[in-house]
Amino acid sequence: MLQLILGGARSGKSRLAERLAADSQLEVIYIATSQPLDGELDQRVALHRARRPDHWGLVEEPLALAQVLRSQARADRCLLVDCLTLWLTNLLMLDDARRLSAEREALLETLSSLPGEILFVSNETGLGVVPLGELTRRFVDEAGLLHQALAERCERVVFTVAGLPMILKGPAL
Repeated sequence: MLQLILGGARSGKSRLAERLAADSQLEVIYIATSQPLDGELDQRVALHRARRPDHWGLVEEPLALAQVLRSQARADRCLLVDCLTLWLTNLLMLDDARRLSAEREALLETLSSLPGEILFVSNETGLGVVPLGELTRRFVDEAGLLHQALAERCERVVFTVAGLPMILKGPAL
């Protein structure tokens, strides 16, 4: 099953994804897209690490997400990708529109062929004011378009607010 879990910062989306991964009774591989570049992000990464069981596998990949999914997906595995907006940020910061487009398309094209459970975590960024800067507006636009394309392909889409999951598409939790 493909699942997309959206929410704002500290909404409980990662915690929900971690619970669903643990409940799957499958081997879990956590795919981290973060590149801890400063102390604040280092602290966020440390919080996520502390919550994860020691027996979960870890793959750190900031750019080539589709390639990692293809190599790690198996029928007896649950892959938890946290998070898509950091992955998108990493690609935007390359300032290479072709690479961004190629990685996005590779991700979307590979989804239908992946075995096992796949959980995608992403920040919903389109609920606030329109950002002033060009790069920030592009990020919000790209994230929204990515979320729409993923939601179309996923069997379950969940929006998380204040730790409470709201099912937008698919079976109840």
